[in-house]
Amino acid sequence: MINSGRLSELLKELPPGVKLVAVSKFKPPEAILEAYNQGVVNFGENRPQELETKMEQLPGDIRWHFIGHLQRNKVKLIIRRVSLIHSVDSVRLAAEIDSRARELSLVKDCLLQIRIANEETKQGIEPGELDSVAGEIKAMPNVRICGVMGMATNTPDIDIVSKEFALLKFYYRHLKETLFINDDHFCEISAGMSSDWRVAVENGSTIIRVGSLIFGER
Repeated sequence: MINSGRLSELLKELPPGVKLVAVSKFKPPEAILEAYNQGVVNFGENRPQELETKMEQLPGDIRWHFIGHLQRNKVKLIIRRVSLIHSVDSVRLAAEIDSRARELSLVKDCLLQIRIANEETKQGIEPGELDSVAGEIKAMPNVRICGVMGMATNTPDIDIVSKEFALLKFYYRHLKETLFINDDHFCEISAGMSSDWRVAVENGSTIIRVGSLIFGER
């Protein structure tokens, strides 16, 4: 059900300090359990109802990540369930997370999604607004920003992809040296998928989000 050989190779090839999030959205619990039994502990989902169903059927020590666009009205459905939200792209979304987390006496770990590609389908905080948005979100007591996330252009041109991941690392360093200079928890760059994870790691990624390489195409 999964490509065990490729997963084994990927786990061996990953540099120390780089975490694998297996993108398990739309995949059955049986496939997720196969990957878990091979040593994967982090899985990425983007549909709250699907996540809830899978959590009921799978080991309790799995660390779930929310990796897709998150609507504010869905925050309440995932706030308890996920260990890290990768896709905080606005002050309004962060404020909803902060409010829901406060109700539950939680501090929720999140990443700032920054728009590094020019594609219309790519979302994220515009670089020109990054300082002001990050500053507002940092002030929210029940949201803990642990780093940044970005998605590169969907292109076979590795030069374009590499430049965009380098840009993400630049924004990460800028925030680390300014707003988050005293925050040890601000240490993550989530970038890289099945087709470009090596390029992402070369440009500083600490979390890669890999789906088709492990589970095959949808």
